[in-house]
Amino acid sequence: MRHNGRLFVALLLMVPALAVTQPGFERVERRSFHETLHLDGVIEAVQQSTVSAQTSGTVQSLPFDVDDSVAAGELIVQLEDSEQRSRLRQAQAGLEEAEAALADARQRFERIEAVHERGLVSRQEFDQARNNLAAARARVERAKGAVSEAQEQLSYTRVVAPYGGILTERHVEVGESVNPGQPLLSGLSLEQLRIVVDLPQKYAELARTERQAKVTLADGRVLETGEMTFYPYADPQTHTFRLRMRLSEPNGSLFPGMLVKVGVPVASREALWVPASSLIQRSELRAVFVLDDQDQPRLRQVRTGVRDNGWLEILAGLSEGERVVTNPSELVGSDRLNPVNKSGEESSQ
Repeated sequence: MRHNGRLFVALLLMVPALAVTQPGFERVERRSFHETLHLDGVIEAVQQSTVSAQTSGTVQSLPFDVDDSVAAGELIVQLEDSEQRSRLRQAQAGLEEAEAALADARQRFERIEAVHERGLVSRQEFDQARNNLAAARARVERAKGAVSEAQEQLSYTRVVAPYGGILTERHVEVGESVNPGQPLLSGLSLEQLRIVVDLPQKYAELARTERQAKVTLADGRVLETGEMTFYPYADPQTHTFRLRMRLSEPNGSLFPGMLVKVGVPVASREALWVPASSLIQRSELRAVFVLDDQDQPRLRQVRTGVRDNGWLEILAGLSEGERVVTNPSELVGSDRLNPVNKSGEESSQ
């Protein structure tokens, strides 16, 4: 008690006496506190992919390089297309031949049909002409399919961006021969971003139930988030569950790979709270001024917990409803304080 008394006396004498009126105060409040787990999250792009070759050929040009921005539909790889064009010409010639054969078969069928109605040709000749017409029509359809396939193979020599974004990696160089399925370029879009964070196993169930999270940048700015997705399985190495949140405001200042702070409520408890400004702290001592029934301030040692938006949790030393001085610096050393006895001790509650 002597040691604490000396600390109290030191607090009282550090600041010169001030002429003060009734000090401002707040009552000790009891309210719920949601304990928050703070984790590091990472921003990633929703759309990120690798474009692969869909036909064989030699890389003729690469209009864009890594870190270049591209718009959706822009040409990003051009393959040499002489072989595909040759196949298309062959297919088109086959189609023309099939269409000519169809016209001939139709004319023959129409002639035989006319005389068959008068009974001048046999049923067998009529059926044969009709079957030849059907076969000619099938050959035309097959030829059209060959033309369509050749056109598609030709279109594959022009690789375009599936969406607007940034190229992140180039897997081929000009002059290289590529085959179907071979990676060409990788990229991502900055228009749609999301945050991924790994939750420790013991907090995963509560976080999944509460479905609340607060995402902040290093400068303290709070980001708006949308739909939350909880992975239904844990990582076998870290035993954590992944949480994914869609960002509602990609505004050009956020990029994939950036770190953010994710606050996830993991527990709730009742606690006593006072304004953080009421705390007096000197070394190991933490105290507040409490107004008694005669409105006289008395120094009270307290044990504190966490801070939350300008409020301080009180673990011990105060009761609900007591009045604490919100600006104790105006009282320290003033004549509003109770006199300190000669031995340098002051009774504490």
